Amino acid sequence: MSSLLLPAVGGALTPFTLSPAQEFPKPSVAFNRIALSAAHVVADPFADNAPWFNPPAIDWDKTIAYRRYLWSLGLGVAEAMDTAQRGMGLDWGQAQELIRRSLDAARDFPGAMVFSGAGTDHLAPAGATLDDVIAAYETQCSTIEALGGRIILMASRALAKAATRPEDYATVYGRILRQVKQPVILHWLGDMFDPALTGYWGTTEFPPALEVCLGIIAEHADKVDGIKISLLDKEKEIQMRRRLPPSVKMYTGDDFNYAELIGGDAHGFSHALLGIFDAIAPAASAALSALAAGDRATFETLLAPTVPLSRHIFKAPTQFYKTGVVFMAYLNGHQDHFTMIGGQQSARSLVHLADLFRLADAAGLLSDPDRAARRMRQVLAVYGIEA
Repeated sequence: MSSLLLPAVGGALTPFTLSPAQEFPKPSVAFNRIALSAAHVVADPFADNAPWFNPPAIDWDKTIAYRRYLWSLGLGVAEAMDTAQRGMGLDWGQAQELIRRSLDAARDFPGAMVFSGAGTDHLAPAGATLDDVIAAYETQCSTIEALGGRIILMASRALAKAATRPEDYATVYGRILRQVKQPVILHWLGDMFDPALTGYWGTTEFPPALEVCLGIIAEHADKVDGIKISLLDKEKEIQMRRRLPPSVKMYTGDDFNYAELIGGDAHGFSHALLGIFDAIAPAASAALSALAAGDRATFETLLAPTVPLSRHIFKAPTQFYKTGVVFMAYLNGHQDHFTMIGGQQSARSLVHLADLFRLADAAGLLSDPDRAARRMRQVLAVYGIEA
């Protein structure tokens, strides 16, 4: 097997030999959990633009090809979300194009599922009023519905800034939920993912925030398919899950504890809307198929090695997890370069990427170890390491 030298903290280089490739079976039965993968976008490395300042240059063919790959594994796609660098390189104009192309591709792929993010990111938070926030949500929701899409109602930086009390959230969400044509997925994104969302639902404390959110859901349960909670705290998710109306689903967004939460307990389980599913798609698909077939042991065996990898990719500062997701796509041949919109390939250290490489190997998620080793050597060479 391929061997190379990998750096550790302090600059030491240590030999590392890759494991043989692991074969993950394609799903053999329909999943008994809804599983949405938030999907990344593939940058165009040949565009002559300044990635920090200009609209992002996207390789649309590779970007949509990755969605077809996810669909082929039985996973749905959560489109134009945080994993696609929404608000960290991808603006609303490009998000519209991404959603349109994804929905068009899904129509040609039997069984493909797509939910798309509607937010307020075309609205500058500074100085925005509640009416401005409502109008911004209306614009994005109507755009997605006109394209034939289903909506994930994303958290709003502008609302977090404009709201002065919990009732403001009820006002804004109530206005939008009364208008949508089909039930939506709400998105509670913690401030570890986006510091601008600190104090969402009108408080920095979880218990009162939970009551505000549950109150909105209860009042509009017929317009809420489910809620994704991304707080990286399984106890908070379980607490909320047990209090949801029977018709409303919990979608885990906990990239630290997803295996346990999807597996569930005697009181229920979570569906999935996860950024990590982009990076661990083959293992996630095989595990979900095993779970649907009644094989809980295989489900846990397949997912357990992916959890240390996910916790590493999503470690603080968590908002830069997208770098690890794209790095996995590069190592596994889904794109030919390690370039990201907004220049975000620089958001993690070389030691972080080396540790990610080790953990991906341990999880069996390097589909072609020789190719992965070659590509890792290319990255190391940029840093002056001939490995």
